[in-house]
Amino acid sequence: MLTVKVRKEDPTDLFEQVATEIRRAIGAGEARPGERLPPAKDLAAILGVNTNTVLRALRLLRDEGLLEFRRGRGVSVVGVPERSQVISQARDLVHYARKQGFAIEELIEIIKNVD
Repeated sequence: MLTVKVRKEDPTDLFEQVATEIRRAIGAGEARPGERLPPAKDLAAILGVNTNTVLRALRLLRDEGLLEFRRGRGVSVVGVPERSQVISQARDLVHYARKQGFAIEELIEIIKNVD
């Protein structure tokens, strides 16, 4: 079972806290590639949060390449946090670039020219 905890007094969104804790557990080897996570409903009950909060965290980690959803088989660990961190940073960069008025194509050119 994962050791995951959230602090409701923390100003960080609960889904982000859940995602961070699962990411930490994967990095610490508590959940390894190929292993299935407990159902979202069970995680939500343990954490004292809404199931939708856990589902949102799981979707974020899926988008980062850490988890895989399979119908009838649940959620499995497929990646490691290093790749996840790069994806997360890239997402932040894209968001920032868009706010500054850059198109994706322009951002790609900038990245290509970075040493």
